[in-house]
Amino acid sequence: MVPRDAPPAEPGSPRGSAAAAAEAAAARKQRAFARRKAFSLFVKAKEVPAAARGAAGAEGVRWRCCRQAFEELSGIHRHVALQHGGDVGQLAAPAAQLEGPAAQLAAAEAGPAGGLAAAGSADGGNGHSGSGPEIACTLPDTSHLSCDDLTSEVGEVLLYYCYCEVKDPEKLCAWQKALCQHLHLTGKVRVASEGINGTVGGSKVATNLYIEVMLSQPLFKDILCQEDFKSSAGGAHCFPDLRVGVFKEIVPMGIDPKIVSYKETGIHLSPQEFHREVEEYLSQASQGQSNTILLDCRNFYESKIGHFQGCLAPDIRKFSYFPSYVDENLELFKDKRVLMYCTGGIRCERGSAYLRSKAVCREVYQLKGGIHKYLEEFPDGFYRGKLFVFDDRYAICSNEDIISACRYCGTLWDQYKLCSSQHCRQLVLTCPSCCNKGLTACCPVCQEKELKVTSGASGQTLKEECECTRRRPRVPIEHVSQRMLDTGKD
Repeated sequence: MVPRDAPPAEPGSPRGSAAAAAEAAAARKQRAFARRKAFSLFVKAKEVPAAARGAAGAEGVRWRCCRQAFEELSGIHRHVALQHGGDVGQLAAPAAQLEGPAAQLAAAEAGPAGGLAAAGSADGGNGHSGSGPEIACTLPDTSHLSCDDLTSEVGEVLLYYCYCEVKDPEKLCAWQKALCQHLHLTGKVRVASEGINGTVGGSKVATNLYIEVMLSQPLFKDILCQEDFKSSAGGAHCFPDLRVGVFKEIVPMGIDPKIVSYKETGIHLSPQEFHREVEEYLSQASQGQSNTILLDCRNFYESKIGHFQGCLAPDIRKFSYFPSYVDENLELFKDKRVLMYCTGGIRCERGSAYLRSKAVCREVYQLKGGIHKYLEEFPDGFYRGKLFVFDDRYAICSNEDIISACRYCGTLWDQYKLCSSQHCRQLVLTCPSCCNKGLTACCPVCQEKELKVTSGASGQTLKEECECTRRRPRVPIEHVSQRMLDTGKD
């Protein structure tokens, strides 16, 4: 044994080489431990609750992942190893750097008994230096809860976002994965240096715990509040799985956050204030006196099934096309007051900042909390139709209006399905009557492709395109002189 007062080993000396080798071996062991724990946690999160295993069609099923059912442990292990190696690695890598090898992952699997278990030591050696708050890698105590409490199908879906400076997005991502899996939540969470954006589903107990832990996170202190979480009836079954990742933007607009920052956003209006503004706008527009534009920042398939009366809804397929839409239609916004809205408010944060950066509008306002919050206070207000959501429900409703039609017969219909062609991922509105006739694709081109595939035709080269995508301009140009707002109809 080397005496405690022995001088430090010289680099390259036998004792120094041995110490370096031992340190490297310890590091490898720590990484392997973290990966094993991450793998185990990932598999555990895919377990089917015991109460649901006896349901019709689910006999013997113990795990579900990627819309597949597994009865044997070897099967789910093989699936995770082949399909989710990157997810496991991303979860394990930051965890291996936390104080104590994979401390949070172990706590997530075993269930801590001491309330919130904070990762880190007294010397704060596991965080980044800087003025920003540390990320507290904490998991709630669930030892007093039953499995049914956390996995009940009767639950809700949360929608939230928080713009803030994140020093270590990878660490925040690892914590979010561990937290969501610990609470049996599914959904999608985007993390970036500019903040976090998430929609997760689970039992009411699980989502309440999730909100509680998020509000106690020092990173979000004084920024995120209870009202920032929008909820709707649903649960973990509303999403096929859990996806948490690090991105450049928490909402994909395609513009570097350093160039157009959320800090330059428009003026936020509460649902009550927005309601009054829309009411005044519609009154003035009906008399041809309005200098206001009510702008829907969402994609065409969202506004198609529900929107505010008298709005301008751009015919764009992705939010990343929104900046180009603004650029191509600057004359439309010149000297106008703009009232913007989207689902939960996040797209308006960056969208309004981009519009303001063009310096053409008189004023730019946005609906705080988005349509979600507006419908909580005005379920029968100026928003008509369904609210599109990005999960397996596709839409939620607050009123009985149906403002869209079946793609084939024109009867009123607003329930989306995926195009039946395996070469297309677009959504289609097709009523039950047309579905029964086999009209299940988004357009005739896809319908023909589907027939060729099901009939076993060979030698056909099928491209991933269809009539829908070909006929729609990527960035529509509005004709200002012809733009008429019919405030009495949609």
